[in-house]
Amino acid sequence: MVYKIRIILDTKDDIFRDIEIKDKQTLWNLHLGIKSAFTLMGEDLSLFNILDEEGMVMKTVPLEDMSDDGDGEIMSDVYVKEAFEKVGDKVHFQYGFMDLWEFFLELVEIIDEKPAVNYPITVFRFGNMPLKAPSKSGAKRSKNSAMPLMDDEFGSFEEEFAATGFPDEDDDSFDDDEDDFDDDTFDDDDSDEI
Repeated sequence: MVYKIRIILDTKDDIFRDIEIKDKQTLWNLHLGIKSAFTLMGEDLSLFNILDEEGMVMKTVPLEDMSDDGDGEIMSDVYVKEAFEKVGDKVHFQYGFMDLWEFFLELVEIIDEKPAVNYPITVFRFGNMPLKAPSKSGAKRSKNSAMPLMDDEFGSFEEEFAATGFPDEDDDSFDDDEDDFDDDTFDDDDSDEI
């Protein structure tokens, strides 16, 4: 059997792809299909979050084993039919580290396998891929900013700072006289010597 999966990029624009993949292929094959369909470059880490009907994560399947004992389940261990048991099942996919691409996958149809087709295959494309991963806040990232959200969220900080300022430390209300200090407390007492 062949699973037709709709992959939707998590962004405000409508950008999605439909991929057909054999049910006996692994999540690693699906990972490669998603990279190809969305022209994702590089060899970044990725993971699938298999969701239940309420959208809660039931199982996380990474590209590489991240467990302490080295025997964790990875994408090449899990078949597509295990992640998507029936039409309507959903999976969350994350690709990248510094630029995090997030996708929502849904099994939309189960069809018969076509002869002479090299699965997975992209069968439908909608929307143009952005050059960079979309930010979660929807704010546009500044090219020169190390922290892109800081420019927009804290742009008026300088004006507020200039208006308020700090009190002058040299005013007369500050008393730095040491008259109240009692030196006698720290005098050496010869009777304590051994």
